[in-house]
Amino acid sequence: MVTREDVESQLREVYDPEIPVNVLDLGLVYDIAIEGEVCKIEMTLTSQACPEALTIPDMIRRRVNTIEGIESTEVEVVWEPQWTPHLISPEGKQILGIAEDA
Repeated sequence: MVTREDVESQLREVYDPEIPVNVLDLGLVYDIAIEGEVCKIEMTLTSQACPEALTIPDMIRRRVNTIEGIESTEVEVVWEPQWTPHLISPEGKQILGIAEDA
């Protein structure tokens, strides 16, 4: 049975090519739902003008689809709530050199 932790492990391998922090620690992933052999991910991007707007969701699909028991991954990009640096995990802030209260 596929777990949320299995999916999170794969998401930690997906990076925005312009930022040295994975999409999970950047706070781009809002929800993960596993329904049988389908994984549904709701996410956002750092901006609507993100040059990687097509690439990042595709990288997520490919990574999550490598999990045994997942046949397909649906990625929905949403803009509400809007992403802000406050969503970055403590680990991500440390990598980026952002103060914890930022």
